Amino acid sequence: MTDNFPEKTCTIDRLVTHEKLVSAALAGSKTQQRRAGVYGYPGETFALEGVDFEITGLRTERWGDISEEDAQREGYPNLEMYRALIERMHQGMEWDQDQAVWVHDFAIVEVA
Repeated sequence: MTDNFPEKTCTIDRLVTHEKLVSAALAGSKTQQRRAGVYGYPGETFALEGVDFEITGLRTERWGDISEEDAQREGYPNLEMYRALIERMHQGMEWDQDQAVWVHDFAIVEVA
């Protein structure tokens, strides 16, 4: 564990995997990823198509806390599209406003 965060539930290389979301991260329009568990800690790096990214923040929030701006940081045009995709990807999932999720903030590592 790092800074009182729980142990990882998955490896950091699984944080962003969907092809469109990888493209959005590479373009700089995706800077957040929500997961049911912890995939990476602040300061930890991961690579997408040879580009390095760093986890800049990690926090927990409820599904009901997601704003339009958060949906855009997730790489979607709006919250409605984000929610529809999540429900489609996770068949049988109910969008529980009180369910906790881990928000991984990240940014491209700038080469000096």
